[in-house]
Amino acid sequence: MPVARLTVWDDAACWRVHEATLALLEETGVEVRHAGAREQLAEAGARVEGTRARIPAALVDAALQSSPRHFRLKARGVSGAGGGHACRGEPGGLELKDGNSYFGTGSDCVYVTDPDSGERRQSTTRDVEGMAALAEKLPALDFVMSMGLSSDVAPEIGDLAQFAAMLAGTRKPLLTTAHDAVSLRRMKDMAAMCGEAGSFGCYAMPNPPLVHSAEALDKVRACAELDIPLVYAPAPAAGTTAPASMTATIVIGNAETLSGLVVHQLTKSGAPFVYGVGCGAFDMRTAVDVYCAPEHFLGNAAATDLARFYGLPSFAYAAVADAKSFDEQWAAEAGITAALGALSRATLLHDVGYLESGLQSSYQTIVLGAELVGYARALLVEVGVDDEALALNEIDAVGPGGSHLGRDHTRRHHRETWAPALFDRATHDRWAAAGSSTLKERVEATTQALREEPRRFILERSVRERLRIVLAEAQGGGA
Repeated sequence: MPVARLTVWDDAACWRVHEATLALLEETGVEVRHAGAREQLAEAGARVEGTRARIPAALVDAALQSSPRHFRLKARGVSGAGGGHACRGEPGGLELKDGNSYFGTGSDCVYVTDPDSGERRQSTTRDVEGMAALAEKLPALDFVMSMGLSSDVAPEIGDLAQFAAMLAGTRKPLLTTAHDAVSLRRMKDMAAMCGEAGSFGCYAMPNPPLVHSAEALDKVRACAELDIPLVYAPAPAAGTTAPASMTATIVIGNAETLSGLVVHQLTKSGAPFVYGVGCGAFDMRTAVDVYCAPEHFLGNAAATDLARFYGLPSFAYAAVADAKSFDEQWAAEAGITAALGALSRATLLHDVGYLESGLQSSYQTIVLGAELVGYARALLVEVGVDDEALALNEIDAVGPGGSHLGRDHTRRHHRETWAPALFDRATHDRWAAAGSSTLKERVEATTQALREEPRRFILERSVRERLRIVLAEAQGGGA
């Protein structure tokens, strides 16, 4: 289809990077700090010496062949505030495949901007549920991540508390982090209680450069065994955990992702896997691995080209910022990265609404982030060249100097143009007569109104109680 796309590497360049990655995996190898995974690799033909595994190209090729090119992340059909019966298999969800793009929030921010006081404070379980409930009301957001760590619960059940809060706040598909395989099994049971066990995926990461921790591989293997879609996303940074070359940084990330895929597919061939995109551009002046450096998003686009080359669904970024507060810098950075993320055409575009390079979240930035997603999504439509799009008969009927304003063709198509909810397009006089509000003022008013209006979804009390029991058993050490 004729569509807009940001392409950095063509197939020839992707092939060259792939060959370099295969050489790296076979000659340098990766650290595998999980005994079971090392045994799997050795039995399959990798050369394992201590914790170092050197992986032959044949294993990578086999993993790429067996990994599915598309699969569904389901929505949950559950009863709401009025009672009734849970319904399973409700239509909806996300078809994850190259060519489809979906947008969602991000995970695990340490801090949140308090929506009432404006104070920067540690996030809580209530924030996780509140931001999930806010995302439920924003049609531009397709999936939900926690946007906060639950600082108000015991650390050993933090992941489960966040997951329960998201389940209580939204019916949209979820992506979550997890402590270990035990948590993942509990999460699958919790999602089933809420209507659909297959309504979430897990996000895990290797440790750059070229290290797979025991904790990460525990989750990689558990996701495969449980058929939980796995997003395995690297995070090397140019100049620190990777050479000061964006291409070399992507090669390291590619090696981490593909070697993780090998373990994943050796555990269960055909298990659902999402190629994580991540390559940082470390700022040597501030010692921060920033989100919004142009090199970062150029690298993300190139890595997304690799995912497309492999035919795998991908995971990248959109509408993020390094700004420390909801200010002009945030709006500029989030607007730029929303467009760049969308034009990369990654499958899952996450972290919408992030501040402070991923350390802080905000209710207001989720709302403006959704508006920016709407703008960015309008860039992804097909730009057709069929007879209806060319409209030669319409042009001829109106002729030179005429007007198309009252024509049938205009009535059929004018609503295809994106209409903003928060950006002002009125004349100056109309804007002034309406109160001369700034964008920030409109976002804050809209956020407050959304928070005050009735929840779109309330989890049944009986289901909430069952989730509470799961958390209590986990904290008590129950199986």
